[in-house]
Amino acid sequence: MSHITHFSGKSVHPVTDRPRPERLLSGNPQRHTWTHYETADEVLSCGIWACEPGAWRIHFAADKHEFFCVIEGLVRLHDEAGKVVDVKPGEAAVIPAGFIGVFEVVQAVRKYFVVCQTSASQTA
Repeated sequence: MSHITHFSGKSVHPVTDRPRPERLLSGNPQRHTWTHYETADEVLSCGIWACEPGAWRIHFAADKHEFFCVIEGLVRLHDEAGKVVDVKPGEAAVIPAGFIGVFEVVQAVRKYFVVCQTSASQTA
């Protein structure tokens, strides 16, 4: 039987990590991920993510997309071509499959996230 997952009604322990040293550009931010929902095949996961200020290089897999909505703080995304996008509280963005760039947390951030993995042939 399927049940609605209500984020505030579920106690979840966070997974804590830091960016890999070879990707780190500034700071050494601690990141916390509370995964509230995940399908058994891990095709879809969603929850809350929080991070201290810092910046690191990212390279999304060809089959990984992320939608996020900032609750508090400021995220700045830099793409390979030099375009910069700021995402502030109440704003949302999608990091598309295959994205290469820099993820920068300008102000400590807390965001909702939804990650979807598809077959690479469906990302075109």
